[in-house]
Amino acid sequence: MATRRPVVAVVGAGGQLGHTLSTLWADRAEVHGFTHDRLDLRDAVAVAAMVADVRPSVIVNAAAFNDVDGAETRQAEAIDVNGVGVGVLARAAAALDATFVHFSTDFVFAGKAPGVWTEDDAPEPQSVYAQSKLVGEWQASECPSHYVLRVESLFGGERRRSSIDRIADTLLRGEPVTLFADRTVTPSFVDDVAEATWRLLEVQGPPGVYHCVNAGVTTWYGVGAAIARACGIDEGLLRPSSVRHVPMKAARPQYAALAAARLEAVVGALPDWHDALRRYLRRRGVEGAGAR
Repeated sequence: MATRRPVVAVVGAGGQLGHTLSTLWADRAEVHGFTHDRLDLRDAVAVAAMVADVRPSVIVNAAAFNDVDGAETRQAEAIDVNGVGVGVLARAAAALDATFVHFSTDFVFAGKAPGVWTEDDAPEPQSVYAQSKLVGEWQASECPSHYVLRVESLFGGERRRSSIDRIADTLLRGEPVTLFADRTVTPSFVDDVAEATWRLLEVQGPPGVYHCVNAGVTTWYGVGAAIARACGIDEGLLRPSSVRHVPMKAARPQYAALAAARLEAVVGALPDWHDALRRYLRRRGVEGAGAR
């Protein structure tokens, strides 16, 4: 007798990550995607109705209030979506004895000193957005079987709205682009994040917090240089800048690189970010475009 495919409810299915999860998992699970128009994660009654209808074995939350600067003046909305709403989903998953997957961010760290952050390092959020995401991590633990996956500098998906897309588009137009040479990051390719998340569910790794990022550490200037080389574009279009010279409404961690050893021990390492970037640029059809 064939094994019944798992039933997965993806909340935030209209977003960059949620859409990718829904698409790439479609041949492995019975996936039900819920955009904001279909489900408000803050509405406990609506969430209960969804759970009763779908009966998922896994609930994935890829929805978030992502306006980092806007959260400074819309505090209640940010905390409601990124914190309170996560609790609603986590408790619904717990009541169903389902697994709950929630995506968080590197912004929960202060990132004021050089280094690569691990899951054992103490969070120290520096903005309303970051605080709301940390509250969401706490709320996620209301489901005994939960995974909090911190991702960073996401790129990929069909909507081409990441920082990497903006950098590539600017360079392909032959225009200069200014990038931080002193802000460290570990980029996350949505395809690789989706695959690692599936493997974590498949092997039923220990519940808790994991960093889910591609291997390797770089700066935003390093990302720009890699894009230029892959596309055959003159790196002279890149302009280095410092975070000290750019005022921002909400504080960001300057040293934001994440170590993913905990996840690697369970499902193996994600590919290096250079490899992930080239795969994405190849999909976009722009690898080597500047050399044509």
